[in-house]
Amino acid sequence: MQAITSGAAPIYFNQQIYSEISTYLAENNPSSVVILTDDNTYADCLPLLLEQLEFDTEPNILVMPAGEAFKTMEVTVSIIDELSNLLTDRKALMINLGGGVVTDLGGFVASIYKRGISYINLPTSLLAMVDASVGGKTGVDHGMLKNQIGVINNGAMVGVDIDYLATLPERQMRSGFAEIIKHGLISNADYWSAVLNFDPQTLEGLDTLIRDSVVIKNEVVKQDPTEKGLRKVLNFGHTLGHAIETYSLESDSMEDLLHGEAIAIGLVMETFLSRERFSFPEEELQKLKSIVKSYYPKVAFDQAAIEEIQGYMLHDKKNVKGQVNFVLLSNIGQPEFDQIVDNDLINKAFEFYMKEM
Repeated sequence: MQAITSGAAPIYFNQQIYSEISTYLAENNPSSVVILTDDNTYADCLPLLLEQLEFDTEPNILVMPAGEAFKTMEVTVSIIDELSNLLTDRKALMINLGGGVVTDLGGFVASIYKRGISYINLPTSLLAMVDASVGGKTGVDHGMLKNQIGVINNGAMVGVDIDYLATLPERQMRSGFAEIIKHGLISNADYWSAVLNFDPQTLEGLDTLIRDSVVIKNEVVKQDPTEKGLRKVLNFGHTLGHAIETYSLESDSMEDLLHGEAIAIGLVMETFLSRERFSFPEEELQKLKSIVKSYYPKVAFDQAAIEEIQGYMLHDKKNVKGQVNFVLLSNIGQPEFDQIVDNDLINKAFEFYMKEM
């Protein structure tokens, strides 16, 4: 697949990644290489990476615990301590090999350690390939509030090798597909149709869907790298989705949701809000319902849960002066930014989800 070289950081695919990293190592001669993994990617993905690359000196391998619960300042500081103990200097290169937690946290560490060292993202999950690793957003959660601390800093490059997906559990694959669904809704009718027609049983055409999804996000980021306007569209489904994800991780009464599972719920609810506020086409809402039903289990919410979720929404990064700001759609690929939605309509969105899904 052809590389995407326009934008802040070039994005390479499959085998080209490794030749580009080798070229980068030869041209920049980093003083050391640090590879950040988690418990899972250390076992499943690191051997694949080390088969593909040769290093002048053996890289240092750091392993963090796997999971959103460890995307914290405490883990960030522990990794910085390890870098310091290794005498890692400013000419070092950090390679983040993992899903969205590893690429977010690893990019953040690289951005702040000694005021910044170079880094490369090698996403190993579908979610990280199409979303988390592209666009330069790095950071960690604060408490259970999502992405409250971080910076925007594009690394040296991003490498998307779909061979890593063979190591991914099916539930994680489906979680990542929620971001592809989002890209279908916010982009254009052709890509939306391709998403709807994708067969998860055969995975035929997944590589094309991934590349097109990366192109969609990259084009948005190029036009608005610091999220002053257009880039907000990438948060469609995330105002409710992030709050639902946080609630699931905090609550004893609900099973923990993966990021994409919560975002899928947010997509349904925020598309309902789009229909109510901007007459988003009913036909497209029904298509979204159908695909979400086929990928994700239904989740129940009682009134106490809904009220807690609305409380978490007050911490959303898009908010201004205490007002919860949504991105809504008037049609496929037609965003409406900075929309304030009252709690009564949000309650109706939950009612719609629980009745219709």
